[in-house]
Amino acid sequence: MLTKYLIVFFVSMVPLIELRGAIPIAAGMGLTDTLPHLITVFVVAIVGNMLPVPIIYLFARKVLEWGKDKPVIGRFFTFCLEKGEKGGQKLQEKAGRGLFVALALFVGIPLPGTGAWTGSLAASILDMKFKDTVIAAMVGVLLAGVIMMTLSVAGVSAFGVVTGQ
Repeated sequence: MLTKYLIVFFVSMVPLIELRGAIPIAAGMGLTDTLPHLITVFVVAIVGNMLPVPIIYLFARKVLEWGKDKPVIGRFFTFCLEKGEKGGQKLQEKAGRGLFVALALFVGIPLPGTGAWTGSLAASILDMKFKDTVIAAMVGVLLAGVIMMTLSVAGVSAFGVVTGQ
């Protein structure tokens, strides 16, 4: 059982997959069958998804800027920088209601490329305050977690009905 929770934890830390992939994986492994398991998966996925946020905010931009012109890693680092800049531009466009709300929604709506990693990088590129970034990312991750948990549990339940289990 611990191994399954560790899988959820580490998958939720992976860029672009994050909690959005970890929760459906947990549901597929049967970890959402009871309320205590459901709550544990939710907490483990959120902690795993939030753990990299301060590190990304503080260091990712500097590392990507440093490596963008290096021979082997340059193309990947440039891709990551461009992804963060595009995310930052989207946030700026939506910031009519405030950058904090825009970041929380950007992180919270579970679409490809809009998670805590991209949001944190975008916030660092936009020079958002550290505290605001972490809190907005947490709100977004909680929102994404609720959405993904609901969809995953409903999907597993529907699959069980279809297969007669």
